[in-house]
Amino acid sequence: MSNVTEYKDIVAFHPGYYVADVIEDMGITQAEFATRMGTTTKTLSCLINGQANISNDLAKKLASMMGTGSEVWLNLQTAYNQKLIEIQMLKDLEEQSRLTELIDYKYFVNVVGLPIAKTVNEKTANLCKYLRVSDLRTLLTPDFLINYRTGVSCVTEKNIINSKAWVQTAINISNEIETNKYDAEKLKFFLTEIRGMTNQKSEEFLPRIKDIFAECGVAFVMLPHLKNSGVNGAVKWINDDRVVLAMNNRRLYADIFWFSLFHEIKHVLQRKTKTTFISYSEKEKIDINTKLEDEANKFAADFLIPPSSLRKFSPSKYTSDNEIVLFAESIGIHPGIVAGRLQHEGILPPNRCSELKEKYNI
Repeated sequence: MSNVTEYKDIVAFHPGYYVADVIEDMGITQAEFATRMGTTTKTLSCLINGQANISNDLAKKLASMMGTGSEVWLNLQTAYNQKLIEIQMLKDLEEQSRLTELIDYKYFVNVVGLPIAKTVNEKTANLCKYLRVSDLRTLLTPDFLINYRTGVSCVTEKNIINSKAWVQTAINISNEIETNKYDAEKLKFFLTEIRGMTNQKSEEFLPRIKDIFAECGVAFVMLPHLKNSGVNGAVKWINDDRVVLAMNNRRLYADIFWFSLFHEIKHVLQRKTKTTFISYSEKEKIDINTKLEDEANKFAADFLIPPSSLRKFSPSKYTSDNEIVLFAESIGIHPGIVAGRLQHEGILPPNRCSELKEKYNI
């Protein structure tokens, strides 16, 4: 082992390097120097070759022998250790660069105000700090933040690292939201009022929804979509009294928004505090627990459009836009939700009802 460590423009000198210089200047052998110092030849050899660090005892002996303070030798050891850390950090940053390139750094500049970075190492360091990990490779750790099923071939490193980065961003932003303790009964009480907001504009219903959720112990976060994450929404319990419900603003048509919102609300009500629920786009859909996902889907569909009302309506491919509007009015929801439901079930083709499908700008 060498007493000098070099990496690029960083050079770390072990204290043994300086001890070797002293021995050379004195013109004596290592064995004699060890005797004068009051230590063994083996201990001195390990020190000179960078195989052993300066202990308090060795620092005291060197200080007495050389007429210096013991802190001189201890500081040399500290400086050496700090240089080794600097070298390792640089190596770690470079090894993480592949993962950094998988993340849209501009997203974090625009959404959460990370500083513009000139180098990939700067990007990596800024992302690690914001995402609160010592190494971006931590995001690839199984079951960290998101409980991915094993053996799902469609999930790539790019999906995993970006979905976890999006979830952590939602958690970070949720820390700025004050909430009461979680109260399931209060949340259930407000469900009818939330459903009644479907005919309002987003600038009207969003502030009220946030207030309702906060009162019930739910931190509601709306985030822009992060490229390659595939995530549309998430439910993450912080502790028994607080949960984060996050959604993104991708493809925010009324039917998708409200179905997704009630889907996530059901996951909150399921109160699986050890599970992070992630809603993916259809292309990247990888349900973790099919039963719980099916429950959430059914809850959202039935709460928005009661099955008995839908059966009475009895829609077909010949159902007109006007009939959809009248039915929606009769059950008190946005007509776009009805149109989207009929298209999802294959009753109406995707190119129908374009005038009914309102898109929110959030």
